[in-house]
Amino acid sequence: MSREPIISADDVVAKSEPPLASALSREEDFALRPQRMEEMVGQREVYERLKIAVDAARIRDEPLGHILLDGPPGLGKTTFAMCIPRALDVPLQIASGAALTAPKDLLPYLSNAEAGSVLFIDEIHRLPKAVEEFMYPATEDFRIDITLGEGISARTINMKLRPFTLIGATTRSGLLSAPLRDRFQVREHLEFYSHAELREIVRRNAAKLRIEIEDDASLKIASCSRGTPRVANNRLRWVRDYATSRAGGRITLAVAEEALDMLSVDHLGLDGQDRKYLETILRVFHGGPVGVEAVAHTLNTATDTLTDEVEPFLLRAELVVRTPRGRKLTSAGYAHLGATPPVATGDSPGRDEPRGPHYERLQESAEADLPLFEQD
Repeated sequence: MSREPIISADDVVAKSEPPLASALSREEDFALRPQRMEEMVGQREVYERLKIAVDAARIRDEPLGHILLDGPPGLGKTTFAMCIPRALDVPLQIASGAALTAPKDLLPYLSNAEAGSVLFIDEIHRLPKAVEEFMYPATEDFRIDITLGEGISARTINMKLRPFTLIGATTRSGLLSAPLRDRFQVREHLEFYSHAELREIVRRNAAKLRIEIEDDASLKIASCSRGTPRVANNRLRWVRDYATSRAGGRITLAVAEEALDMLSVDHLGLDGQDRKYLETILRVFHGGPVGVEAVAHTLNTATDTLTDEVEPFLLRAELVVRTPRGRKLTSAGYAHLGATPPVATGDSPGRDEPRGPHYERLQESAEADLPLFEQD
């Protein structure tokens, strides 16, 4: 019985690659994150304040004060947290708030912390209350109390820690307890980026990815990125793949538009799910107001998906508003969908609510400058 030949990797002839689509190593592909604070684009006010704190700590040769960074996802909290130790030339430990379920999970990080080192806890608002309370003396007095044994034979050991810096990142700072929040000497809120800042980020990262891009194309990608560098990087990666596959490895404005259209991203950065949300409110609920649960059931989508992923940008773009009676399309929302807003009824602009029994008399009294509800 004949046997099929075995083909090894050495027998395969490598195909020539296009000059502009050279293969990138995984390290290069994931090296889009700035390595130093000076390389960061945007957040200049935050950068200046953190730079002063870092310089002062380095000059005095003492640990940096604890820092809390908050803001929406993808704006650079982790980047700041990883650049600060490089500026101080100190070690960095990284942990996640969701993974620290008990004080014993935090103990190795605290005991291994070197003098002046940085402990970065991402999503710090997800720390359990017991872990938060365990951190109080660690962050303020640089000591922890460890209980050994149980019952009457238990004893407590007071363990001193080397002074360190805690950097916490959170998207929901309101969920932090007040005692923990007050232990951060520096608190910074990160804002969304402008189109010009995002265009510079897209241009720099395109160079890192070794892809040629026109200025108009970088502005197009930036304008569709919702003011968020992480979204801009994701859009750039997709456009790069499209250009490599169908445009010879060069990103022009036309190539960027075609790639984003295939991704169902419009000029405001809305994707298909965002438009379905707006179209459902318009078509099914006549523009609102409507509760988010009703929209979620109509779209067969989880309510958390709408409130956490879809609505934040639509609210920031002023396409919808939240009213006491539910979500409602704005004039900009109607215009984006190519629809005409309903004409408001009533004497006063925009009032379509039913009026109480004394409405006409209130109007007459105001016009005649008479006391309200005067007896005839």
